[in-house]
Amino acid sequence: MNEVFARGPSLFTRLLIVIALSSVAMVVDTKVENISSLRTYLTSLVSPLQYIADLPGEALDWSASRFTSRQALLEENAKLTSQMTLMNEKLQRFVVLQQENENLRSLLDTPVRSDMHRMIAELMAVDNNPYSHQIVINKGAIHDVFEGQSVLDDTGIVGQIVEVGTTNSRVLLISDITHAIPVRVNRNNVRLVASGDGSLSELRLEHVAHSADLIEGDMLVSSGLGKVFPEGYPVGFIKTIVRDESKPFATVKITPSAQLDRLKYLLLLWPAEIAPEDALAPNEVFDNGEK
Repeated sequence: MNEVFARGPSLFTRLLIVIALSSVAMVVDTKVENISSLRTYLTSLVSPLQYIADLPGEALDWSASRFTSRQALLEENAKLTSQMTLMNEKLQRFVVLQQENENLRSLLDTPVRSDMHRMIAELMAVDNNPYSHQIVINKGAIHDVFEGQSVLDDTGIVGQIVEVGTTNSRVLLISDITHAIPVRVNRNNVRLVASGDGSLSELRLEHVAHSADLIEGDMLVSSGLGKVFPEGYPVGFIKTIVRDESKPFATVKITPSAQLDRLKYLLLLWPAEIAPEDALAPNEVFDNGEK
């Protein structure tokens, strides 16, 4: 079978023809005056074809640019999301630390008698026995903690130390049914005894005469009798008074001043004569947790 491209003049003949045509085109271009206009016309005629020929490349470049931009946006969005998550976590810790700092400041601003020294303690555990209201704090014998020592929060008396370990101690809360504390009415100095009622939100007054000068809302403070709790610290407020003449005594319920159901930071008190060296004197303040 004959090949199509094998027909016609030889390659050498074709070369001569091309050279001759090129020479004629150069001569015509230099000698004929209107040839530049024709060239411009031919260029304008061919330019749409050039645009059409460039379209696939332009489309590929546009697609690649769009894909790159979208990928960059996705990566940037993922990075910003990660940064926002980290910042939210830091913000949460900051809020917690800010609240703890406010709690510590409130605790250290608690009025203390001039002869009492103090030290901050932190809650470690809560007794899970529903019939016993006791907690464990992170101060013990190495901090000179002693049995019967008073424990407060920033609003009032919490309880007393009943067991001392080397590095921690057990506190009996004033709400425990076995606990009692001598109190007096801040308004008129009537002396009474407040006992635990088995509820973190309620105490009761023992053996209250029907004629006792008590009114709802009266503030009760420690009387200092019994030599356990120093005098003058808030214990609670009278919530209800029921005077039933068929009973020998009135029924009086108290709301504790201390927030017994949300304890975290506590204050230990020492008389000046037995206070440890690292205890804070009444006229001293903490600065970021240090003297």
